[in-house]
Amino acid sequence: MQKTRAKDYSIFTILLVLAIAFLSPIFIVLMNSFKGKFYISDTPFLFPNETTFVGLKNYTSGVAKIDFFSAFGMSLFITVCSVAVIVLFTSMTAWYITRVKSKFTGMMYYAFVFSMIVPFQMVMFTMTKTANVLHLDNPIGIILIYLGFGSGLSVFMFSGFVKSIPLEVEEAVMIDGCNPPQAFFKVVLPILKPIAVTVAILNVMWVWNDFLLPDLLIGTEYKTIPIAIQYLKGGYGSIDMGAMMAMLVLAIVPIIIFYLTCQKYIIEGVVAGAVKG
Repeated sequence: MQKTRAKDYSIFTILLVLAIAFLSPIFIVLMNSFKGKFYISDTPFLFPNETTFVGLKNYTSGVAKIDFFSAFGMSLFITVCSVAVIVLFTSMTAWYITRVKSKFTGMMYYAFVFSMIVPFQMVMFTMTKTANVLHLDNPIGIILIYLGFGSGLSVFMFSGFVKSIPLEVEEAVMIDGCNPPQAFFKVVLPILKPIAVTVAILNVMWVWNDFLLPDLLIGTEYKTIPIAIQYLKGGYGSIDMGAMMAMLVLAIVPIIIFYLTCQKYIIEGVVAGAVKG
């Protein structure tokens, strides 16, 4: 009994230390967002006091400097559309690969799995050139690019879950007169909800926080939040640290709220897709 209790305390202590380690950077950014920009570098780990505290000045200044709400709208549009396209098309692809057994579908599956281990840096220059030639260097085109880069993991996770769905369920609705697309949207897709939410969460966190791909494709013409924030860096290396901290807080708040709201689906979906398959 004492060994079990000691083990529980040890696990709790380790998890507490890890939680503090992961949450402390967010807390430091939040704390410094209320300090004057000249005090952040000198006292980054101290709480704001009557001298360093500037209220919401950094937030109002940052919003005005980077046109935050325009960047927020662009990030929201790209994220929502990209994730919706990824979930829809990769779920259909995984269903087809799992149900249709052939050498072609087997090769497709392993191609998607292989794509997960290819570093983005290996293909980013050729991808940028190809996107430019095909006129995909715009907010609509980048959605298709995200579909390509996000399909590997998504198809892999959906495939594991589809294997757990009894084939008899689909055969029954087809006997009732449904064709394959109707069977998918009326029966299979609702059953895929747990893993679909998991895939959506993982891709939302990736697309929302992504800097490199939007920077390569759409640049400064269509600013997402990560791109807009970097323009707080002025000439000769000068940075408005106060405004940057404030904008970082505004950038991470929506994704933290979204993650905390949907986090229970991540474990459910991952376990279902990995174990039932």
